[in-house]
Amino acid sequence: MPAPPTISVLLSRGADSALALSAPGRQSLRYDGLRRQVGATIESLNRLGIGREDAVAIVLPNGPEMASAFVSIASGATTAPLNPGYTAAEFEFYLQDLGARLLVVEAGSDSPAVAVAKKLDIPVVELVVPAGAAAGEFALHGMSGRAARPGAAEAGDVALVLHTSGTTSRPKIVPLTHANVCTSAAHIAASLALTPADRCLQVMPLFHIHGLIAAVLGSLHAGAEICCTPGFNALQFFGQLRDVRPTWYTAVPTMHQAILARAGRNLEAIAAVPLRLVRSSSASLPPQVMLALESAFNCPLIESYGMTEAAHQMTSNPLPPRARFPGSVGVAAGPDVAIMDEEGRLLPAGVVGEVVIRGPNVTAGYRNNPDANATAFTRGWFRTGDQGVLDEKAYLRLTGRLKEIINRGGEKISPREIDEVLLDHPAVAQVVTFAIPHAMLGEDVAAAVVLRPGVEVSERDLRLFVGNRLADMKVPRRILFLEEIPRGATGKLQRIGLAAKLGLT
Repeated sequence: MPAPPTISVLLSRGADSALALSAPGRQSLRYDGLRRQVGATIESLNRLGIGREDAVAIVLPNGPEMASAFVSIASGATTAPLNPGYTAAEFEFYLQDLGARLLVVEAGSDSPAVAVAKKLDIPVVELVVPAGAAAGEFALHGMSGRAARPGAAEAGDVALVLHTSGTTSRPKIVPLTHANVCTSAAHIAASLALTPADRCLQVMPLFHIHGLIAAVLGSLHAGAEICCTPGFNALQFFGQLRDVRPTWYTAVPTMHQAILARAGRNLEAIAAVPLRLVRSSSASLPPQVMLALESAFNCPLIESYGMTEAAHQMTSNPLPPRARFPGSVGVAAGPDVAIMDEEGRLLPAGVVGEVVIRGPNVTAGYRNNPDANATAFTRGWFRTGDQGVLDEKAYLRLTGRLKEIINRGGEKISPREIDEVLLDHPAVAQVVTFAIPHAMLGEDVAAAVVLRPGVEVSERDLRLFVGNRLADMKVPRRILFLEEIPRGATGKLQRIGLAAKLGLT
């Protein structure tokens, strides 16, 4: 069955009486109610002077209104969800760069985005939740105007724009059409065998591609329910598990590790609410964590590989009875996937190179950035910037980000390989290996480590542990013991720029 061409069509797949959005302590919103919300939102946007392809910046906290605002606004305009934690300077950059025509905030918001929008003459509209409203029901209150392109969006219209992380360069704008995001939602629903009987516990930030597409659109494509939490909180997770009774959740590795650390104290909740699956994406999941999670929850851990430019999912480990392997991100689960060398030649199985993709979920190119597009696309393939290898059965194993590979005097070292060795040490709870400057070699190896509670180990002991398993050049020259490793807004551990953050440059 072909993917729905637009989000509006995608939403038609849910039965009228089936639950679409829910939230702890709130009345649930059925699919017929969500479809009415979409229609009302398109009319409201048009009265506000906003139509198809107009960029609407959204600064809302996690929850059912954010999920509903995303699908509703995208159905008649272009959504641009922004991290509510941004500073005024960051909001100014993103609002200008996006060419935002409107800013949507919650009623009474004191976000610095409001003052910035007024400074830039961008109209501000408040999202108001009526008393007693079901989860995800809202109204937009603000200015009036006339939309240049009113009505429901079409397949080629841009539904979502997000910026790349910009860790090594200016953030790039990624436009994703309705066809892009709906195709990816269909891929995810198929990979996880989602049905209307499923219920997702949504803990991912909804200004990020992972939560928007995997948790929200993937579930809606299947006519399933999404329980929208205020965001991830490891202390509340098992209570939510008992109350919501989900069939699955999706998260980044650091969230999974925080959950795993508390799993032993919550065995009753785990036993009372058997999950069908757990999904991990957005960063490499250490094999040790995958095996421990499967043991704790007694269900398959499905690691997937995604990125913004692919509207999230590219590969995924399959569900049982097909094989899944710790350390592998699975097989192609949507776009075509191949390995390419620096000259643009596709490589055979077993040879390491750059992961490249092509397919209907992949962006057509960065906005207003011809230089980036010239280097990102080769013969119709998009270069992901990730290094990896396909085996004979077409399972992909990532060996690192090309920009994160440590170049020690010409020797290319994968930080992920060192992470996995250090995580085998019984004292180590979390680790991130990264490059530090070296006067002679250019770069050398360092690692930041978080120890398990109540355990001690010396830097020398950890270096010896690595040295017994890996070549000397891969042994970290510096190991820093931290209480917490710096991470990005979505919970991913940050390798690039970590040396500077820790004062090692």
